Amino acid sequence: MNFVHTEDRRMLADTLNRFVAEQYGIEHRNQIAYGDEGHSPALYAQFAELGAIGALFPEAVGGFGGSGFDISVVFEALGRGLVAEPLLGALVVGQALIAAGNDAQKQRLEDIVAGGTLAALAHDEPGSHYELANVAATATRNASGWTLNGAKSVVAFGEKADLLLVSARTSGNAFDASGISLFLVNGQAAGIARRGYGRIDGGRAAELAFTDVQVGADALLGQEGQGHGVLEHIQGYALLALAAEALGAMDVAKQSTLEYLQTRKQFGVVIGTFQALQHRMADLLLEVEQMRSAVINAADAIDNAQGVARQKMLSAAKYTAGYVGALVAEESIQLHGGIGMTWELPLSHYAKRLVLIDHQFGDEDHHLGRFMALAQEG
Repeated sequence: MNFVHTEDRRMLADTLNRFVAEQYGIEHRNQIAYGDEGHSPALYAQFAELGAIGALFPEAVGGFGGSGFDISVVFEALGRGLVAEPLLGALVVGQALIAAGNDAQKQRLEDIVAGGTLAALAHDEPGSHYELANVAATATRNASGWTLNGAKSVVAFGEKADLLLVSARTSGNAFDASGISLFLVNGQAAGIARRGYGRIDGGRAAELAFTDVQVGADALLGQEGQGHGVLEHIQGYALLALAAEALGAMDVAKQSTLEYLQTRKQFGVVIGTFQALQHRMADLLLEVEQMRSAVINAADAIDNAQGVARQKMLSAAKYTAGYVGALVAEESIQLHGGIGMTWELPLSHYAKRLVLIDHQFGDEDHHLGRFMALAQEG
C-alpha cells in the first residue's frame, strides 16, 4: 500500500506550513488564542481562501479533497502552529451534512467551506463522560416543528457559532442509541443561554442552555431517532483530525527539544552528549513515529474501512495520541528543565495543547476501553 502523499497534498501541506509560520507566530498566536475572540475571523477567512476548509470535503459538495489523508495533512499543519481556528467544528458539522442532510441542508456547506459560517457541534453534556448515547437534552414536536430543552457543555466556539448541530432525544432513555435526533440550529436563536470562557490551551468554549428553543421542521437532520449513527460517523473524522493535529504538535515539541539538547551546555559540556538523555530522546523519537503510523492507519481507515474495523483504527489513533501526547509533553519539559514551564517558551503551549487534545472526543482511557470492546465484536 502506497502512503506517499500526492503532489497536490504536498503542495497543500507546504502552503499551509508556510502560511502558519509567517502569519501564526507563537506570540501572535497566543494573543489570538487567549484573547476575547479565541480566534481570528480574518485569519480564518484566509485559511478558507487557501483551501484548508475545502480540503476537508469532496468535490461533489464544493470541496476539493475530503479523503482521510487530505484531512490529516490539514490538521497536522494546524497542529504544528497551534492554530486555534474553528476548523474542527467545520469538519464535523460539514460531514454530518454530507452524511444525513437533504439537498437544502447541504447547500449550507458552501458557506462553511468559504469560511462565512462558523459551525459547532453541541453534543457533550454535563456528566456524559464521552458516551455518544448519553443524551438527556430533549426535542418535542410542536405545530410548526420542534422545541429543544437541555444543556450542552464545552461546545467549542459555542458562544460565537452561526450554526449549531445539536443532539437531542426524541424518544427512549439516556444511554439508548436509538431515539437520538440531530438538529441544525441558528447559533443565536432565542432561548439559548450562553456562558463562554477561554480554554487553558487557547480558543474558546461555552456552556449552552436550551430553554424552549423553537426550530422549524426543516431543522431535523436525517431521520428522527437515527442520529446516533451519524454521530458515530462524524466522531471518526474528529478522531482522525485530532490525532493528526497531535502529531503536528509532537513534531515541533520533539524538534525543539532535540535542538535544546544539542546547544545547552552544563559544566561546559553539551547536555545532548549525556547518555541518559540520549536514551530518553531516542525513546521519544520512536514514540512520535508510532504516532505517525497510527495517523496513517486512521486516515486509511476513514477511506477504506467499514464498521468495527474503521472504529478500531480510529480509537487506536486517539488512544495513541493521548498516550504519546502526554509522554512528549512531560519528557520535553523535563529535558528542558525549568525553562520548559515558562509562558515565553513555545514548548509550554504545545504541552498544554497535547494534554487537552486527549480530552476531546474521548480520552486515552475511554478509547482503550472502546478498542477492547470493539475487538471482542470482531
